[in-house]
Amino acid sequence: MDITKITQDTSALVAKHYVFPDLGGQLSGLISTRAADGHYATATGPEELGGLVTADLQSVNGDKHLRLKYHAEALPDLPSAEMMMAENARDAARNLNGVARIERLPGNVALLELGPRLYPIEISGPAITAAMQVVASADALVLDLRGTRGGDPRVVALVCSYLFDGRPVHLNDIYDRAQDSTTQFWTLPYVPGPAFGGTKPIRVLTSPDTFSGGEELAYDLQQLGRAVLVGERTGGGAHPRIGIRLHPHLELTVPTARGINPVSGTNWEGTGVIPEIEVPAAEALDAALKSL
Repeated sequence: MDITKITQDTSALVAKHYVFPDLGGQLSGLISTRAADGHYATATGPEELGGLVTADLQSVNGDKHLRLKYHAEALPDLPSAEMMMAENARDAARNLNGVARIERLPGNVALLELGPRLYPIEISGPAITAAMQVVASADALVLDLRGTRGGDPRVVALVCSYLFDGRPVHLNDIYDRAQDSTTQFWTLPYVPGPAFGGTKPIRVLTSPDTFSGGEELAYDLQQLGRAVLVGERTGGGAHPRIGIRLHPHLELTVPTARGINPVSGTNWEGTGVIPEIEVPAAEALDAALKSL
């Protein structure tokens, strides 16, 4: 393990890509200084090195997407986008493409659990579409995001497209540093099969493990007044990121963009999404059903 090269690459890539250029420069300098002081030289393996570097990367503004992430299973030696897609495909194949559970509860209430990720739409689109069609005829929907730790904003838009009526609804914007441009995300004007629609009640379950793409889905529905959130405050990560392989077991994840909600004008970074009904996550389902 070449600690010097890994830390040098980390420093350079954070300065080049981090969504906040000034903070990226500051963090780059911090990593370089800590490396020169020998702080990382004692690391006995990639897992320990990843922990040390991550602690420094998150020491200024606490961005949980910014980290040197350890993987027990070796990463494919591919460019960033291809590597992330390969990892997502491998993970999705083990997790039914992100559809964790569908259940009919008493009173014709549908329970749909998504996770552990909202995998890229190229991978998960058919499974998500099928799941949304299954729950469409329910009288109420409980959307369980307590274990949804990230995902594709296009999948967020797909799910939301089944939960509104009529004209497209503006869900979220994402500003990208590299392109210096903003992409808007709206519900789709048409979805395959029946839709749950825009009037029946929705409860969204959250926990501290709800993160990133899972948080966006909860936050978008909350800000638009389409759902009531039940559970605990979420993890607080609103910055989409890229992943870069620096070692067979180390991935540098760098946020390159930030969400801007059209209703609030901001996002949930650092604060998390706060439910209207705050209860321990383990009790969220019971509380949600009682509130219907």
